[in-house]
Amino acid sequence: MVTPESILKKYWGFDQFRSLQGEIIQAVLEKKDVVALLPTGGGKSICFQVPGLVLDGITLVISPLIALMQDQVQQLRKKGVQALAVHSGMSRSEIDIALDNCVYGKYKFLYLSPERLKTDIFIERFRKMNVSLVAIDEAHCISQWGYDFRPPYLEIAALRELKPTIHFMALTATATQQVSDDIISKLGLRSPAVFRKSFARENIYFVVRKTENKERKLLEILRNVPGSAIVYVRSRKATVELSRWLDREKISATFYHAGLTHMDRLKRQEEWIGNSMRVMVATNAFGMGIDKPDVRAVIHMDLPENLESYYQEAGRAGRDGKRSYAALVFHEVDVSSLRTKVQQAHPSIEYLKKIYQALANYYQLAMGSSEGESYDFDLEDLCHRFNLRTSSVFSALKKLEEEGLIQLSESFYRPSRVHILTDKAHMYEFQVANVKYDPVIKVLLRLYGAELFSDFVSVAEATIARSLKVSDAEVKELLDQLSNLHVLAYEKASDKPQLTFLLPRQDADNLPLNYDRLAGRRALAFKKMDAMIDFAEQTHRCRMQVVLAYFDEHMDETCGKCDVCIDKKKKDNKSTFLDYEKRVTQLLSQRPMTVDELESAVGPRDHHLFIEVVRELVDRGTIHYDEYWVLRK
Repeated sequence: MVTPESILKKYWGFDQFRSLQGEIIQAVLEKKDVVALLPTGGGKSICFQVPGLVLDGITLVISPLIALMQDQVQQLRKKGVQALAVHSGMSRSEIDIALDNCVYGKYKFLYLSPERLKTDIFIERFRKMNVSLVAIDEAHCISQWGYDFRPPYLEIAALRELKPTIHFMALTATATQQVSDDIISKLGLRSPAVFRKSFARENIYFVVRKTENKERKLLEILRNVPGSAIVYVRSRKATVELSRWLDREKISATFYHAGLTHMDRLKRQEEWIGNSMRVMVATNAFGMGIDKPDVRAVIHMDLPENLESYYQEAGRAGRDGKRSYAALVFHEVDVSSLRTKVQQAHPSIEYLKKIYQALANYYQLAMGSSEGESYDFDLEDLCHRFNLRTSSVFSALKKLEEEGLIQLSESFYRPSRVHILTDKAHMYEFQVANVKYDPVIKVLLRLYGAELFSDFVSVAEATIARSLKVSDAEVKELLDQLSNLHVLAYEKASDKPQLTFLLPRQDADNLPLNYDRLAGRRALAFKKMDAMIDFAEQTHRCRMQVVLAYFDEHMDETCGKCDVCIDKKKKDNKSTFLDYEKRVTQLLSQRPMTVDELESAVGPRDHHLFIEVVRELVDRGTIHYDEYWVLRK
């Protein structure tokens, strides 16, 4: 008999579920609507993937993030589970075939963005699909009170008009009570089972450092905290400069941002995951869907725009449950910079109209055309052509996306794909009559199999070229010719950002904008910004208490390990602090020790105070770590 436990063991290799996962899955199997509020690293995907494999039919997974969709599809396929994603950048014929295969029962999971739900091509197929569950990931996007509101999410509830008996599961890692209530209301959930795991992360130490020299403070943190780290910065340029600076300081580092090629991003990501590079310096384009449990520190070198973003990114530390650090390093000028950034992120109505018109002119779109069409997008070229400022245009594009007019996919790689348009008998006849193309067709079939006849399959021109002993360019030319002969469909690889027009090209002077909502979202952004600044600047309240209060969760006890709690302990226990200092220096003068050995020898009553003593002694240069992370005097 197939059970959730047997599925977990078979596909994930685990013997038991994490906290709340089992209860959530059971509620889904009992055909209840479910809301799952689990912090980053809480294992949300298993909560819908396991029941999706137990139930008959297909699970529809709605997500706004192409990179996350692709990652989860790839992981499922590695486990032998049939899954696919439908996203911008796919041709209409490719989407057509993919959705047909979902109707015929070939797939267990279909991932797609909410923008796809209202297209005729999807609605027609959805009516015919045997849907067992609709999982809504990043469900906070449905609420205008959330930090990442997406109007297309409001279309999800309409799926029940087509299939009244289907069940919904809403998942998010960051939701206040107001947002949680809004999720239930906007999705029209029926007496949902609500599961809310505490947002407290017992193993994460929150540290805020206000400093005149942020780079020097970063170095101190990395020299105090052994192990893998992520350093978040705001600009692409900063990722390059800071990683190179860390290399010069003998700390191995690489960088990641959306402007790198797919192969570059993959190479750097693998170096970091494999620990051949210790530090990843990145923009916030990095981290979503990355499953690396041993990240010991996540360090923000700029103030994030809100606590939701900060807590989600900080939560990428310590997924293995071991002691880890979330450090925020800022300078006084960063506060005014954040205010300017938030102001800029909410451009005027007139500016939105101007940028929309620039897009229409850039792609030479006729009025009423291009609904659902995707185009390669070059922000720098657009700005150069129309003499616009890059940062201002980007903010306007994000706002047009929020209003449901366009969708901007900043960084996703789409490999080349091939689908044979004829059946096997006609293909054989074509090969006999056209000897020139016979070798490439044979290689395609040998490398990629009969699935080419039923679906688009990702192909690598370099692999085909090696088999044929010709150049990549010659393979591409042959595939182009076969495409022109309508023998097969050939979609070339793309590594460029994609811009999709979700609505037919509008009259820029009469854009369908929700003026009241835009004003409300602006006010909300400033409120969230103020909460972020208060978290960073305040020095009197336990940081974990501040975070939990923001998410409407009460905690009586202080965490005892954030910088605020440690400073209070140092003042209240000065003699104990000095005693620990003395014993640490004495012990290390006798022989080098690891932190764990040292702690065992000292036997401190207060573990967190002891760790702070070690940190301060390292900062002062009284003791130091060697290359093997052994402490020496």
